[in-house]
Amino acid sequence: MSVVLSWSGGKDSALGLWTMRAAGTEPVALLTTVNEDHGRISIHGVRRELLHAQAAAVGLPLVEVGIPTGASNALYEERLAAKLTADPHAGAVGPSLAAADRSPADADASLTDADTVAFADLFLADIRAYRERQLAALGRRASFPLWGRDTAALARTFVAAGFGATLVVVDTEQLDPSFVGRRFDAELLRDLPAGVDPCGENGEFHTFVDSGPIFDAPIPVEPGELHDEGRFVYRDLHPA
Repeated sequence: MSVVLSWSGGKDSALGLWTMRAAGTEPVALLTTVNEDHGRISIHGVRRELLHAQAAAVGLPLVEVGIPTGASNALYEERLAAKLTADPHAGAVGPSLAAADRSPADADASLTDADTVAFADLFLADIRAYRERQLAALGRRASFPLWGRDTAALARTFVAAGFGATLVVVDTEQLDPSFVGRRFDAELLRDLPAGVDPCGENGEFHTFVDSGPIFDAPIPVEPGELHDEGRFVYRDLHPA
């Protein structure tokens, strides 16, 4: 089985890669949706240079799916399909190729030939069903290495394993905006209100992972500006 890992830069993606590697499965590439107007990870709002730093630190090639601001779901599906079926000589970027001992052409060919895309979804059955339908239409399968895991236990495992992450987005309809910019640690888990999933699986918050057992070295970051977009509040991160 040749697997591509859907990568958001957040803790669930990092746990997915850690879990896959522990089971003896090494993804051929990371696949990330990026807002092409602003050069940031979609939804998370993290700068592209930090995304590239993550790919280099985990030693995997990175393939970006670019979408414009306000893109429809139909356009996202079209762009993803194009990327998964693209010419094998276009698409992969990042200095991580050398660390993975793959040439750019080899990495892109592996992406195009991959029969499975892995997602770090935990329990939202409708999202899983959507991904399975989407990939089946492309003649590929979806896998879910973290599916069904208890999210409270998984959050504690993330902290205990030595991962480091920052909350970069908070949905203020589900969580107080004061949580944005906080480190994802034992203290934060104690402070989360009842009803908020410890892994943010319902979209309560999103994270950026900067260190942990899947990285060759930590990624130095420093907090930047706070952006209040109404319902969603973002904490920018800068490369330190």
